[in-house]
Amino acid sequence: MTEETAAMPASLSDVRDVVTVRLPADSAYLSVLRTATAGLAARLDFNLDEIEDLRIAIDEACAMLLAQAVPGTDLTCEFELTDDAMSIGVSVLTVDGRQPSRDTFAWTVLSSLAGDVDAEVGADDRVTIVLQKRRGQAT
Repeated sequence: MTEETAAMPASLSDVRDVVTVRLPADSAYLSVLRTATAGLAARLDFNLDEIEDLRIAIDEACAMLLAQAVPGTDLTCEFELTDDAMSIGVSVLTVDGRQPSRDTFAWTVLSSLAGDVDAEVGADDRVTIVLQKRRGQAT
């Protein structure tokens, strides 16, 4: 095996890109995340409906988090791309470290748009919502 071959992924499913966007935790900046989400989903050949679903889902996830964000903090969004899926983790430092309620209309909408959705709280009261969508995944 040559040095060049060793550096190459074994298959397309081994390809993984991570893009991180950090911006002020303010709704005025959400258009940046919607645009980044659409651009990255298009790069993975998601269809137009899937791209629009992800744009709306990222907006919904951010709205849930911004409601409890510590004033003046940053919102961090990490996109992990594989050959046919996108995982998006949106997180913010919160006042009380409460997970978003899963029995609300907003969570139902988020789940139907994004496919797999979860939330977690870190030790520092940082709340993260993770969305995962596969290309061609029925919602």
